[in-house]
Amino acid sequence: MSLVISSLAFEDGEDIPARYTADGQNVSPPLAWSGVPPKASSLALVVHDPDAPRPGGFTHWVIFNLPTDVRGLSEGVLRRERLENGATQGKNDGGSVGYMGPSPPPGKHHHYHFMLYALDQPLKLTGRDGRYQLLDTLKGHVLAEAELVGLYQR
Repeated sequence: MSLVISSLAFEDGEDIPARYTADGQNVSPPLAWSGVPPKASSLALVVHDPDAPRPGGFTHWVIFNLPTDVRGLSEGVLRRERLENGATQGKNDGGSVGYMGPSPPPGKHHHYHFMLYALDQPLKLTGRDGRYQLLDTLKGHVLAEAELVGLYQR
């Protein structure tokens, strides 16, 4: 069984509803996953827009050290460093902790990659860390990964 990530709010390759963007309520969408490898000891999630008009794109959400028995995240995860399930939220590229919804400039569709990683160990990071620190730290520790892509355009 392979790792799979999905959302009840949108299908892979489809538009993200405005509710989950800066044009709406700016709350995180509900996410679900399955197929976590038995040897995994933690999960990490990154939401990134490579189409953003800045070098390296724009990271909208970073969460790490999600317990492996957690099978998803409900809508509207609180914007705080430590979650009730023990996971830690890092900084998005807006400089704040937690989810930051899509807010692209007018024009073409942007692609929002929800990347889920199953890891062989917890990551030694803090809420001050972001995507680059997470990607550096998880090197050599990824057992499986899954991707869900949502689109948004103004």
